Amino acid sequence: VQLQASGGGLVQAGGSLRVSCVASGDTFSTYDMGWFRQAPGKEREFVYAISRGGDYTYYADSVKGRFTCSRDNAKNTVYLQMDSLKPEDTAVYYCAAEKSLFFHSRHRDVGSYGYWGQGTQVTVSS
Repeated sequence: VQLQASGGGLVQAGGSLRVSCVASGDTFSTYDMGWFRQAPGKEREFVYAISRGGDYTYYADSVKGRFTCSRDNAKNTVYLQMDSLKPEDTAVYYCAAEKSLFFHSRHRDVGSYGYWGQGTQVTVSS
């Protein structure tokens, strides 16, 4: 599967942004999806994960109550809605995909995903 992330940009603190990731090349609904981010000089970190049917999610404590992940399998797209953005949310945001027998907590790990998009830059100014 190929992944293409988009929707990043520059936003002021407190603002909102929605990033999207479109999949192609395979049946999107068979993949569990994840969002990760990487700030300069830091390791890539987990943000959100969503099961193939969209029924289950995991999210990082740092985004609780501010970010929401959803997917539209008919459009082969997963979304990350980001509200109440903070300067510390500034990073390159990556989407990732993996086929798994079960959706589980290990979907919070970078190593659980075999397919990655190219990333989209999100910059939050103070």
